[in-house]
This record gives sequence, structure tokens and C-alpha cells, in this order.
Amino acid sequence: MKYRRLGKTDIRVSVIGIGTWQLGGEWGRTFEQAEVDVMLERAAELGVNLIDTAECYGDHLSEKLIGQAIKGRREKWIIATKFGHGFKPNFERDNLFEPAQVQEQLEESLTSLKTDYIDLYQFHSGTDEMFDMPGLWEMLQKQVKAGKVRHLGISISSKLRSVYQVNKSSAVGAKAIQVVYNRIERKPEEQIFESCIRQNLGVLARIPLASGFLSGKYTCDAKFAGSDVRSIRQDDEMSEILEEVTKVKSEVPQGTPMAQWALAWCLRHPAVTCVIPGCKTVEQVESNAMAADLPDISNDHPQAV
Repeated sequence: MKYRRLGKTDIRVSVIGIGTWQLGGEWGRTFEQAEVDVMLERAAELGVNLIDTAECYGDHLSEKLIGQAIKGRREKWIIATKFGHGFKPNFERDNLFEPAQVQEQLEESLTSLKTDYIDLYQFHSGTDEMFDMPGLWEMLQKQVKAGKVRHLGISISSKLRSVYQVNKSSAVGAKAIQVVYNRIERKPEEQIFESCIRQNLGVLARIPLASGFLSGKYTCDAKFAGSDVRSIRQDDEMSEILEEVTKVKSEVPQGTPMAQWALAWCLRHPAVTCVIPGCKTVEQVESNAMAADLPDISNDHPQAV
């Protein structure tokens, strides 16, 4: 495993982390505690130390599964979670960005994760108006001073891709940005990454496998269960993604698994600190971790430690 410093924080993170939206039950299946225990134990053995979750991956369900799995080993993990939404069925959310609402969410996250501090607490896919909620960042800074949060971050909405929020990160005390970035979705390269480099912000690349499509295992007739968030994609959108994946396959070196190559591809960019692919099995955990060994991941990266 290789490690990088998360922007201007004192946090040393593995270049391969674990995204855990799937643990909330919106990716086609539910998880038993024992399954999560085994996946995270294996990840730790492979040197992975970052887990990214959120308040609305289930109603704090993902956090609860993680909290139980790492009980007694909290100090070995960097925990990143988020605030701003209340879980609702059918892939819907309530917006909860009022300072009092966020403070309540923080307490619920701490309880669910069985911890007294969160390493990276992230504004979760809100609008610019929500970002500028009066008193929000002042309240969050108080949580940092109280020791309940080590560092603040911003998880940028995939629809909004707000450069405004990125540009204001340092002003509000945020030190890391989370953004959708992969070989198909390269919009962050246009403005967001430049701002991150200029401000020395850490970058977590989410959905680095394009919701699994960059694994190369899906075809044009792929069907997803109604409980899988990918089922809401329109047929023409699905066809467009798979067409892009077909083009990308020619870039993958012979003998290299496409998923590992796709993770390493993200990590080449000088702005990117870590990728946070989701995983449903121990085998996927192992495959993802192996991407850290590919030649594309240079020890000369600006954040290498």
C-alpha cells in the first residue's frame, strides 16, 4: 500500500480507501454485520486505512455497521463521514443543513460509529445556498475546537460540481474535497482540481469505477434490481456509458484487470489523494488494494509520504 498526506492536514491516508454507500442497502443487497467485519478486517491487513461513509447511507446504517466492525480498533482507521441529508426510501433525501440539524446529525454519527471523534466531516452534496447557510461553518468550527471533528471537508454534488464551494474551502476551514472522478467523468480536471492544488486541499475521488462500469463486466443488456441505485438510469444513459467503457478498454494494458487500471488512472492526477471505490466482497477489497501496486502510481506524487 502507498500513502499520501491529505492536503494540508496531518492525516496520512492509503491511496486506496473504501466507499460504503453500498452498506446502506441501495446497491442491490443488504449486508450482515459479519460480512462487513470480514471486509474491513481484510482491508486493514492490506494497508487500507480510510473509510468513507455518510449519514444517509441508510438511516446511519452504514455508519452503524462500520462502528461495530472497527470497535476496539478505532485508532487504526481514518473515518470520513458527511452531513446534510436525512435518509428516505426510493433513493430520496431530506435536506438538513440548518446548524442545529447538523449538530444533531453529528451526535448521531458519533454514536453510530461508536467513536468520540470524526477524522473528516464533510458537507454533503448541497447547493451553494445551503453551503452559505448562516452559522453553519461557525458551528462546525466549534466542533473542531471541541475535538469532535479533526478536519472539515466538502463533498461536491455530482450534478452541481460547484467550483464556488471549492474556491471558498479555505475560507470556511475545509481542507479536503470529495468529487466524482473517473476515466469517463473528467469534469473536475477543468477547474476544480486547479483550485484544489492552489489551496493544497486533499482530494477523495468517489465513484472511481463509474458505479462499477469500469470493471468491464457489464454489457448493454445489464439489468439491475429495483433496490440498486443504478436501476434508475435511463436506457440511453446506460448505452452512452457502456459505449465509453468500450472505447476505454483499449487503453488498459494486457494482463491488467480493468478495475485496477481505472483506480490507478485516477491516482495519476497530481490533485488526487485517494480513491474510494465501493466493495461488496472480500475479493473486491483485495482487487482494489492491488491497484496501489500498479506502475501508474508514482512515489513522486506531490502528496506522497
